Amino acid sequence: MATPTDWLEGARLRTLPAAMAPVILGTAAAVHIGHWSAPRALLALGVALFLQIGVNFSNDYSDGIRGTDDHREGPPRLTGGGLASPRTVLAAALGCFGAATVLGLWLVVLSGQWVLVAVGACAVAAAWFYTGGRHPYGYLGVGVSEVMVFVFFGLVATVGTTVTQVPSAPWWLWCLASGTGLLSVSLLMVNNIRDIPTDREAGKRTVAVRLGERGSRTTYVALLLAAVLLAGLALVTVDTGTAIAFVPVLLLGAAVPARRVVAGATGRALIPALRDTGLYTLAWSLVVGAVLVVTA
Repeated sequence: MATPTDWLEGARLRTLPAAMAPVILGTAAAVHIGHWSAPRALLALGVALFLQIGVNFSNDYSDGIRGTDDHREGPPRLTGGGLASPRTVLAAALGCFGAATVLGLWLVVLSGQWVLVAVGACAVAAAWFYTGGRHPYGYLGVGVSEVMVFVFFGLVATVGTTVTQVPSAPWWLWCLASGTGLLSVSLLMVNNIRDIPTDREAGKRTVAVRLGERGSRTTYVALLLAAVLLAGLALVTVDTGTAIAFVPVLLLGAAVPARRVVAGATGRALIPALRDTGLYTLAWSLVVGAVLVVTA
């Protein structure tokens, strides 16, 4: 029987800082533009966290019943490790998706951004079919997973947070949203780098499996650098002097999550890199968000 600790591990708390990042950044952008709402920001945060945890439980369930997690390198999963029944894990995933839906609808009613109902429905569908259904796109290895993460955990989460508080989305906001999207993709990439041996054996053809160790690690570093460049481009427009001061900080910070990946760490040794990537994504959003607030 799964313990509370097992459920916390199943929720994959290491991924939650990255889920918080676009909400923080989107709210900071609203402050910079001229208006923000604490209740709406908190609702957006709830949507992001429940959606991320729902994705994590959904992946646990779907990979577990397929046998993908039978010989995994990371911590044992609830379903694949036999810690909880598949039905219970599925119920947890659906419960999280349900909570995200309720909070999202509440946010839409407050903001009047009704188009987000359709966007939210697509986000939940993308979360489920990543590893769920008969033909999960997470097993294709052609970049669909990365595109979905970029769109929903980057563009939609960041810009969506802003427009529910202030009806404006300047080009620099899309630039920063792309940065959060790339950082979210980097989190997926380091997770898949860790699982290359077991995914290959299970027939899960992720992009990391197709690129191989060297190509995947190079891509991971490129994603971090691209996020820094996008932040620099946006911040130069907002305030050139501040951008010149803070972009080097973001660049140096990227070395923290990248060092283990570049050094060739494998298996469980990459778990700290997964944690550090999530924390760097959060720190990236806090630094950029602080610049937006200070220059408002």
